[in-house]
Amino acid sequence: MMQIIGHRGARALEPENTLRAVERGLACAGWVEVDVRLSREGVPVVMHDATLDRTTDGTGPVRDALVVELRRLDAGQGERIPLLSEVLDRVGHHGGLVVEAKEENAVPAICSLLGAYGTGDVMLVSFHAAALTAARALLPGLATGLIVSRTEGNPVEIAVRAGAGTLLPRKDLLSEDLVQTARRVGIRVIPWTLNSKDDIRQAMGLDVDGFATDDPCSAREWVKGMRN
Repeated sequence: MMQIIGHRGARALEPENTLRAVERGLACAGWVEVDVRLSREGVPVVMHDATLDRTTDGTGPVRDALVVELRRLDAGQGERIPLLSEVLDRVGHHGGLVVEAKEENAVPAICSLLGAYGTGDVMLVSFHAAALTAARALLPGLATGLIVSRTEGNPVEIAVRAGAGTLLPRKDLLSEDLVQTARRVGIRVIPWTLNSKDDIRQAMGLDVDGFATDDPCSAREWVKGMRN
């Protein structure tokens, strides 16, 4: 079954990385992805950028703000910056959750929450292989995935060394050779971010295991149409 993941919840449809985006993505795809950083006091909060400027009415680094300060900000259409704990409560094992650790130092706090929540329908992903290694040391049963956006190095070998079960290449790095090489060592391939019929059709033709998309609602319908 093709695994469709709503990128930043459903960022084409709702303010990204908000509870409203998470709910919309879950309704359409069953799986959503959110980005996690730490507040000043070390609480995991859901934000993509290192600074508040692009997606909120605040300014400055996320890591310099206390949770109480972050919670006052408008993250789009009146939405607030969620805590990771709130996203976990909202998903509530009714769907799957992909948590991207934007910084390696966020891994212990993230894993503390995931350990209490349960890891059966959660995957932790990161650009940083060391973050995945650290996460698996803390939660040996946690599924992990390596995000790849550069051409240097062998991404499959890096994923294997990190103990990752999934490789998440940027869509322009997706190739038949990459998929086949990953499959030979038992690693799934889930490219990002696929937002058009052509992108999705091409990826499905390479027999990927799933994909991340900003518009999971349209993507679900496109996949259905391609299978009929």
